[in-house]
Amino acid sequence: MAKRGYHHGNLRQALVEAALQLIEAKGPTGFTLSEAAKTAGVTPAAVYRHFEGREDLIAEAARQGYEVFADLMEYAFAKGQPSALASFEATGRAYLAFARKYPGHYVAMFESGISINRRPELAQVAGRAMGVLEMAAAELSKHIDPAHRPPAQMVSAHIWAMCHGVVELFARGSPGTKSPFPPEDLLETGIGIYLRGLGLIPPDR
Repeated sequence: MAKRGYHHGNLRQALVEAALQLIEAKGPTGFTLSEAAKTAGVTPAAVYRHFEGREDLIAEAARQGYEVFADLMEYAFAKGQPSALASFEATGRAYLAFARKYPGHYVAMFESGISINRRPELAQVAGRAMGVLEMAAAELSKHIDPAHRPPAQMVSAHIWAMCHGVVELFARGSPGTKSPFPPEDLLETGIGIYLRGLGLIPPDR
C-alpha cells in the first residue's frame, strides 16, 4: 500500500477505520499502533500526531460507535411511537442490529476495557444512548403506581443486560453457544417475560 503521508486529508479517520478492521480481525488488544499505521498507509510516527496511543485510538472508535448507536436507538424509539411498548421493544431490536452491522465499533465500545469516562465526549454520547432506553422504560412504566414502580434506570439496565447477553452468547457466533432460536426471538420473548412480570403487558400477549 502506498504511503499517504501525514498530509493525507482524512488521516485521523483513516486510522480509526484501520483500527476497526484490526479489532474485527484480532480483537482490541491483538494489534499494535504500528499495525494500525501500516493498515492506514502511514508511518507510525504520524499516528502520534492524532492519538496518544492505542487506547486513545480505540476510544475514538468507541465514541464514533456510540454516536451511531445512539442515533439508531433514537430512531427506533421514534419509529415505535405512539406506542410505548412498541418503542421499548424497538430499542432492544436496534441493539442487536447495531451489534451485527458494526462489530468493530461494538467491540471497541463494550469489550475493549476502555472506560466511557476516558473522555468527556465519550461519556456524553454513551449517556445519550443509555438515555434513550431509560426514556422508553419511563414512558412504558408511567402507569404503574409510583409506590411500586421500579426506577426507569433499573428497568433499562435490566433490558440492556439482556440485550448484551443475547448478543454475546447467541448473535456473534460464540463457540458452543448456538441456540435453536433466532437471537431476535430470544430477546423478544425475554423482554416479554420481564414486562409481563411487571404487569406492563397482558398475560396472553
